[in-house]
Amino acid sequence: MRKYIFIYLFLFVLLGCSNQEDELEQIVPPTWTQKEFSINYGGINRRYIIYKPKSYTENSPLLFMLHGFGSNMNNILAYSKMNDVADQNGFMICYPQGTTLVTGQAHWNANLQMSTVNDIDFLSFLALKIQEEYKTSKENIFSSGMSNGGFMSFLLACQLSEKIAAIASVTGSMTFDTYDNCNAQHPTPILQIHGTSDNIVPYNGNTGSLSIDDVISYWVNYNNCDTNPTITTFPDLDPSDGSTVEHIIYSGGDNASTIEHMKVIGGGHTWPGSVFNSPGTNQDINASMEIWQFFSRFDINGQLSFNEFDNRQVVIYPNPTSSKINLSLNFSDDLNYELFNATGNKLIFGTIKSSNQEIDLSNLPPNVYFLKLGNQVYKILKSN
Repeated sequence: MRKYIFIYLFLFVLLGCSNQEDELEQIVPPTWTQKEFSINYGGINRRYIIYKPKSYTENSPLLFMLHGFGSNMNNILAYSKMNDVADQNGFMICYPQGTTLVTGQAHWNANLQMSTVNDIDFLSFLALKIQEEYKTSKENIFSSGMSNGGFMSFLLACQLSEKIAAIASVTGSMTFDTYDNCNAQHPTPILQIHGTSDNIVPYNGNTGSLSIDDVISYWVNYNNCDTNPTITTFPDLDPSDGSTVEHIIYSGGDNASTIEHMKVIGGGHTWPGSVFNSPGTNQDINASMEIWQFFSRFDINGQLSFNEFDNRQVVIYPNPTSSKINLSLNFSDDLNYELFNATGNKLIFGTIKSSNQEIDLSNLPPNVYFLKLGNQVYKILKSN
């Protein structure tokens, strides 16, 4: 009997529905930047949370964060800690709540056979409503999600591409209906984060979803990316997590789009870097930081040119580094910089005053860090 109870609880955590998450969410003190809203849409009461960081300004990006099947908006807010990333980068987040099936599970209708809810129209309506009320950017709307939320993000890329600039899926995939009826209208940057030992949404696919290789192949071909990827391996910062991460990048797509895959070898159906460190959770990367670093390079027209960065071009070397990084810049005016760890804590900051700047990282432990220059974020790997 105890064995079956343990298995039930284990699967419950993997689906992102643990009581631990609910309890921790309830004790987070409310702030003026975070509010829950309710609206009747299509005869259904729909709820959503908006997080507006203090650093938010008009025309900043909007990110939809979509929870998994049977989960809720509070859970993904808690385990992703995406609010911390928004605090450092000034974008707005909307955490919508999916509707409930007759069987009791909250869901997104990403071409699910058991649902008739039109979530595409609802999220399209919500994007417009938030734009009108908070003056968010029309060209910088992104969607990310866990599991069923990842499936829904792919559906938005296919059927709401006039509004969605790029998507990131964590442990999600595409249903065969989404694949067969995909009608994207522009080259769409895609980030897929998925564990090879995922037993909920199998890496190699099943009767309800494509394999991750097939998903990646579809978007590589659609975007006309180079079919020969570059592959790098993240440092194995936490050998005890039982997994490692390969970063597979297909570049050279139309509008400079890329298709990127963070393949978590040995990883399960979890959000990498989550503080809720359930079995199978990789701790070598922080999915939330990786997602925003990916999104920050694009808008609906494709990759941001260096003109979007005031014509400033940056070369960072060596990367990975064991001690210091050098910044080679094509400009000489002053520019502030900030270095954050994977959980969004600011560690180093200063001002660049010359075209060749050195930043000393020798006192920091081996890890993944993020260097923010203007509106650009660069990943830095610190080795032993």
